[in-house]
Amino acid sequence: MIIPWQTLDPQILNNLIESFVLREGTDYGVQEKTLADKVNDVKLHLINGTAAIFWSELHETIDIKIIK
Repeated sequence: MIIPWQTLDPQILNNLIESFVLREGTDYGVQEKTLADKVNDVKLHLINGTAAIFWSELHETIDIKIIK
């Protein structure tokens, strides 16, 4: 099930995004980005619709998926 990011409390959304960027393990190239920069990048993806928040009822987990 897709959870609209707008329905989440801002602090919960921020915590979810921080958790995502801390575990996703993406290489950002020669110049590493700060946590705040990574969080802002994911927020922009959510805002412009290139990412979504998914809840799995089966596994009772929540995740953010970047949509290509």
